[in-house]
Amino acid sequence: MEYEHTDEIKLLRQTVRDFANKEMRPIARQIDEQERVPIEVIKQAGELGLLSVPFPEMEGGLGLGITGYCVLMEELNRVCASIATIIGAHTQLAATSIWIGGTAAQKDKYLKGMMTGRLIGAWALTEPNAGSDAAHIETTAELHGNAWVLNGQKMWITNGSFADVVIVHAVTDKAKSARGGITAFIVEKDMPGFKVGKIEEKMGLKASHTCSLYFENMRVPAENVIGGAEAVGQGFALAMMTLDIGRVGLGASAVGSAKEAFELSRKYAIERQQFGRPIAEFQAIQFKLAEMAVKIYTMEQIVYDCAKRVDAGKKSTIESSICKLYCTEAASEIIDEAIQIHGGIGFSRELPLERMYRDARVTRIFEGTNEVQKSVIATELLKQVGYRINRY
Repeated sequence: MEYEHTDEIKLLRQTVRDFANKEMRPIARQIDEQERVPIEVIKQAGELGLLSVPFPEMEGGLGLGITGYCVLMEELNRVCASIATIIGAHTQLAATSIWIGGTAAQKDKYLKGMMTGRLIGAWALTEPNAGSDAAHIETTAELHGNAWVLNGQKMWITNGSFADVVIVHAVTDKAKSARGGITAFIVEKDMPGFKVGKIEEKMGLKASHTCSLYFENMRVPAENVIGGAEAVGQGFALAMMTLDIGRVGLGASAVGSAKEAFELSRKYAIERQQFGRPIAEFQAIQFKLAEMAVKIYTMEQIVYDCAKRVDAGKKSTIESSICKLYCTEAASEIIDEAIQIHGGIGFSRELPLERMYRDARVTRIFEGTNEVQKSVIATELLKQVGYRINRY
């Protein structure tokens, strides 16, 4: 089973698959055990154009939209979720924020370098007291002359320890609500007052570093407000728009890991002999494979339907939250069943399933917990009939 795409997207899929099998698969277990960020692989992806997949050709991208990005994330996640997460945070959060809201000068200065891998990006919204409640961040930015002075802390920032460019959201007007009081800034790692904190020790995604960031009277030039002076106060709206797009990509990531787990299971079921015959002949195993396939088929349909909506410029808040919610839950279930089919060897580090199981767990937490997705879906559904819930 594979969703039917255009020839251009099919070519992209094959290019990414070849890259992942050649450059990522041989090192996936090693970098997980070493907890090492494979910067050289990220640079290679940039040289191939894989960091520019969703962006328009007129901006220097491949022009394959969110549909292309979803295929990219699907294929990368089949092999190594850590590398896929690094590329996802860089492309779909940091670079996309500049693409959506940035000025022409900002795109020229930052986006072009991010699409080639010359600059690596991170996206900083979460704080110690503002995780799911992202509207109430506490990092502040005050305008002093021709610069904004930032003070505060961010945490759980993917790529934060090695990024060249960080998209930072800060409160610029405490008197206003989140919808008018938060601004997004482009921060460079060499700006005085910028400090990288502890790299977290995590259950999974060990080759994708996550850290805290600190801002101590850090001066950011006024021209580094994403969108320029007229975009002051529009940072929260930009963040939510970016997440709406990113969540469908996370759904695609789940499709990739689910497919890999299924294919490993089908192959093993045919090869593994018990009671004098392949375990694929037992109904218990057949039903597991069938249920996996049903979930994967459903995942693909909702992901690529949502991606098409995004590429068509349609509002996709509900659809992207459904993708994130359903696909991350389904992928975890499929990987769990894959381990069950493999038995003891599935629990060992000899196979990638053990790593995939650990890596998949956080997908139900980041980019908005699955409980938050349910809240978003319900809020939007009620809004359709005129009933509004004020979540901020």
